[in-house]
Amino acid sequence: MTKTFDPTFLKGRAVLAPMAGITDSAFRLICRRFGAALVYSEMISAEALSRRHSKTIKMTSFREAERPIAVQLFGTRPAAFAESVERLENEIRPDYYDLNFGCPAPKIVKNGGGSALLKFPERIAEIARTVVKASGRPVLAKIRSGWEVGSENALEVAKLLEECGISAIAIHGRTRSQMFSGKADWEVIAKIKQQLKIPVIGNGDVASGLDARRMIGQTGCDLVMVGRAALGNPFLFSEINATLNSELRIQNSEAPAVSWLERMEVIKEHMAMSVADKGEARGIREMRKHLSWYIKGIPGAAALRQELMHAETEEGTLKLLEKIDPEKGNDE
Repeated sequence: MTKTFDPTFLKGRAVLAPMAGITDSAFRLICRRFGAALVYSEMISAEALSRRHSKTIKMTSFREAERPIAVQLFGTRPAAFAESVERLENEIRPDYYDLNFGCPAPKIVKNGGGSALLKFPERIAEIARTVVKASGRPVLAKIRSGWEVGSENALEVAKLLEECGISAIAIHGRTRSQMFSGKADWEVIAKIKQQLKIPVIGNGDVASGLDARRMIGQTGCDLVMVGRAALGNPFLFSEINATLNSELRIQNSEAPAVSWLERMEVIKEHMAMSVADKGEARGIREMRKHLSWYIKGIPGAAALRQELMHAETEEGTLKLLEKIDPEKGNDE
């Protein structure tokens, strides 16, 4: 099996970012159906997986229709990454592995994982070399521009990862200290693309088809990664694909709005899969945040949001959603 990553084999240029507590199997499949060219799992602890933690093992499962899929691992101990990959190679065989060197979450960073590793490039290199050796398929990596403003080292880290055999790199154009505030620096993505031979995935502030077009134009990146903008809006992938395929030719054009009836059909499907995967109680509980995102801007959303946060059954949730009157004006 080749260990190279060729983005031209993907159907589209927009990929779904890994998001903890969000990009589970149900949401990934929804995004794939709307045109996400590649989806990533939630962050999965290499340490927990190497110890056969049952809940962590369940997080690695996926439907065949989700392919191509990358399983993203985080941690600090190279041996734990190797053990995790060896198990996954034998049990689920995803299309790719992805190494998380960019997560800014305090609970990840305080243990030395995620973007905290940007302060220790040699540790990153050790993990990357170990996983590339253990894996029978391409290994990707995700980084930020640096630990904090003034100490950006993404180019140094990206070059090191390429030398270690990483097949593609995603760069979020913010430092860890910035979290998700301010404007993403696309220039760092452009600089890395210019100096690397492997594919580069641009990440940060892509919220429309026009954003995707601008990012590719300004940075030359091979793919764009969509994260927060896809929450409640998996339709964004269709918009991006249409824009990049020049179906939306006018510079200021916008994709047609998705009707409430179309949105409801997606919500029903998403919820049904969540319940099937996790049982009704947990499935509905974990759907609550998605429902809040799905109804944003829909007439009646503000009044309904609190009720949905207390819904406990699939039937009860659907009854609440049926209260929405699409004929009324917009609501937040």
